[in-house]
Amino acid sequence: MLIPIRQKFPHRAIPDIPATLRQELGSSGLASTLPPGSRIAVGVGSRGIANLAVIVRGVVDYFTEAGHHPFIFPAMGSHGAGTAAGQAGVLRHYGINEPTMGCPVRSTFETVPLGRTPEGIETFVGREAWDSEALFVVGRVKWHTSFAGPIESGLCKMLAIGAGKRQGATSVHAHGWNLGMSAAIRSTAAHLLATGKVLGGLAILEDAFHETADLAALPAAQLIAREEELLSKVKSWMVKIPVAALDVLIVDEMGKNISGTGMDLKIVNRGTGAECNLWPDTTRIKRIFVRDITDLSNGNPVGMGVADVIHDRMVPKIDEYAGFVNASTSGSLALVRRPLHLKTDRACFDLVAGSVGKHNPKDVTIAWIRNTLDMERLAVSENLWPEISRNPAIEIAGPSFEMDFDHEDNLAGLPL
Repeated sequence: MLIPIRQKFPHRAIPDIPATLRQELGSSGLASTLPPGSRIAVGVGSRGIANLAVIVRGVVDYFTEAGHHPFIFPAMGSHGAGTAAGQAGVLRHYGINEPTMGCPVRSTFETVPLGRTPEGIETFVGREAWDSEALFVVGRVKWHTSFAGPIESGLCKMLAIGAGKRQGATSVHAHGWNLGMSAAIRSTAAHLLATGKVLGGLAILEDAFHETADLAALPAAQLIAREEELLSKVKSWMVKIPVAALDVLIVDEMGKNISGTGMDLKIVNRGTGAECNLWPDTTRIKRIFVRDITDLSNGNPVGMGVADVIHDRMVPKIDEYAGFVNASTSGSLALVRRPLHLKTDRACFDLVAGSVGKHNPKDVTIAWIRNTLDMERLAVSENLWPEISRNPAIEIAGPSFEMDFDHEDNLAGLPL
């Protein structure tokens, strides 16, 4: 039997995003630092950020009303299968196109080399952004799923990796093996900031419910220091599976819109080389069963390599080339390795549950989640109740239930 539970996270959602955005951008004075009529390249990434279209439209309107000419470009590195059309398609999925944004969307893969950083990292920026008068990035600041440091996922990473297209992403990732990714990102972002081309960026912070909790306009001169402060803040909101150890984790869906690594590796406790239980103070997990991949992943299977078994339903959705581009750019080859795949959920579950060293199936500890972004409601096996019951931030969310396999031995999905 499984117990549905709810983690009681604080609600931090901004009640009026457009008004908050107008106030934050207006008080920043960034638009007034440029000559009237300046062309401004607004970089937008590939993550599934809440209210992204509303926020990007607000940024475009801010610059337009100040007499400038903004346009949007994908700041995505190698995402979207490493093609201009693919990256434009990712933006369209999020409702970001010329009619909805009121400005052009320009997706090309031509880059401009900007020399090397003091650490020797060859730096690139997209031609369309470089040819503008100013570059402004819009993105979420949060912990990165596969490395730790004072700079992780955010505006610096967008400048260093996203704005440089596939060439820039490959260069930074290659140096990240020796320097560490946080240091490589900081070095490359600082090099681009030093050109004077970057006006700044808008940092988005999200709470545990994946809602917009804070918006901060960061001028170029303060961008690195302010991002470090914001990352520390949002790390204090980080969510986890609320038990010390698990035998089996069931994940209904993974995908690039959920995490850059398909699943948040700091939640499922895996490394980019598929190392097990790499992160301290995170649930130790023996086996992972992934049931499906999201449509918004566009077939990119990065992350499936950390699963022990996947359902056959995933296989025809996988775009091998998209996975190759992502893996070869990042150097994380293990993340796209195809694990064992079986034709029913029951067969997949029986395989992982039978491989954890428990002679009595009733002793196998289980957690079931929708994905690593949606962590408020999940289900855990009844044998975890003694541990769960001691946590005041958890409440039972309904009656216990059995895993309900249909006549084809498949599950309908987490019934919460």
